[in-house]
Amino acid sequence: MSHESSTPTRADSASAAVDLEAGTPNYGDLAAVLTGGGARGAYQVGVLRALARHFPALRIPILFGVSAGAVNAAYLAQHQGTLGEVAEELTALWTSLAPEKVFRVDASRLVSNGAHWLGRLMAGGRLAARSTRGFVDTEPLRQLLERTLGVRGTQEIPGIEANLERGTLRALALGTTNYATGQSIIWVQGRAIATWERPKRRSVQARLGVPHIMASAALPLFFPAVPIGPDWYGDGGLRLAAPLSPALHLGADRILAVSTRFERSQAEANRPSVVGYPPPAQILGVMYNAIFLDLIDQDVLRLERLNRLLAKLPPDERDGMRIVDILVIRPSQDLGRLARSYEPRLPSVFRWLTRGLGTRETASPDVLSLLMFQDDYLARLIDLGDADAEARIDEIAAFLSGSRIVAGVEGRESGNGNRESRTAIPSPAQDPSP
Repeated sequence: MSHESSTPTRADSASAAVDLEAGTPNYGDLAAVLTGGGARGAYQVGVLRALARHFPALRIPILFGVSAGAVNAAYLAQHQGTLGEVAEELTALWTSLAPEKVFRVDASRLVSNGAHWLGRLMAGGRLAARSTRGFVDTEPLRQLLERTLGVRGTQEIPGIEANLERGTLRALALGTTNYATGQSIIWVQGRAIATWERPKRRSVQARLGVPHIMASAALPLFFPAVPIGPDWYGDGGLRLAAPLSPALHLGADRILAVSTRFERSQAEANRPSVVGYPPPAQILGVMYNAIFLDLIDQDVLRLERLNRLLAKLPPDERDGMRIVDILVIRPSQDLGRLARSYEPRLPSVFRWLTRGLGTRETASPDVLSLLMFQDDYLARLIDLGDADAEARIDEIAAFLSGSRIVAGVEGRESGNGNRESRTAIPSPAQDPSP
C-alpha cells in the first residue's frame, strides 16, 4: 500500500512538531482519538481525570474526536489550563447534564415529532422535509456548548486558535458525515497540516465551531442533521471506516485511543441478550455498535499487522510509512447492561418511549446507554473510566515514555529521525486503508 504525498512523512512530522511550553515534557507527536457513543462519552472524562492525576504536565498536541468524542476533543483543544483543570471542568460539565439539557423531552414535542414521522410515512414522503428532522430537538445542547466554549457570533471556538498560536496544540480534527454525498468529512484546524483524500472520505481545513461539534454528534434519526455551508451533516461515525487515520495523517507517532465499547469474552459474545424475536432496541443497539464502535477494533488489528510487516524492513525501505505506537483504553464493564439500573430515573415520557422500543426486553440495552444523559449514570461512567485507567497506569506511563517492550519491533524512531534504544509495541503506520 503506497504512501501518498498528501500524508505527512516522518520528516514532515518532525519539522511541524509542536513547541511545547517551557517545563512541559515533550511526549512527541502524541494524539488522542476519542470515539463516539452518545452519553458514553462520559467514560472518556474519567480516563482523562486519571491521566491528569498521574501526568499533570501532559499535553496532547493532536486531537481527533467523533460523535460524543468531538465534545471532549474540542473542550481539550480550546482549554488553556492544565490537564487537571480540563478534567475537573469536564467532570463538572458531564455530571451536571440531564436529558433536558441535551434535547427537549416535553411530551408535546415528542408526540408532535412522532406524528410528523408517521404522517410522512402515511403520505408516502410528500410532507415537507423539515417534518422529519430528528426525533428530538437538540437546541439545548447547542446553547450549552456555546456557553461552555465561550462562543460568540461567528460560532468559532476562540480557544483553539489561541492554543495553536501558543504551540500547545498542533491540530484538532472532528469527524462528520455529509448526508448529501455520503462522504466522511474530517474538519481540521491546525498548523502545518496537509489535507488528504481517500475514496468516500477527505479532510477539509476550517475554523472549527459549535456547528461542527453538533454535526459530529448528530446521532442518526434521533438527533437532527446540522447545516455547514450548503450541505447537511450528521454523526461522523457513520462512514468512518478507519477511525485512526485522521491522527495518522496529522503526523502522530503515538495514539491513545479511548473507546466506549466493552470488549466481551468469547463466552459473553456467544450468550444471547434476548429471547425470541429481537425488539427494536436490540436491533438498534447492534446496528449502532456495528456502525460507531466496532470499527476501531478492526482498524487497530489491521494496522498492527501492517506495523509488524514494517518492523521487518529497514526504515529507508518503508515507502514513507512509519511505525506508530497505540494504546486503546476501553470499559471493563458493559455500559449497556450498566444503563439498565439507571433507566427508572429517565423523564417519564422519554422512559415510556424507550420502553416502547423494548429496552427492558434485552439484557444489554446499548441504545439506551447512548441516550442516558443523566447525572447518576454519567458519574458512574466517569468513575469507571478513572478506575480503568488507574488499573493500567504503569502501561500508560510506559506508553507515554515510549518504553513499552513487545517482541517484534526493535526500538522506535524519535521525532528527529534517530533510533532510540528502547523497544516499542507494534502499532499502525500511515493510513493503509483503501
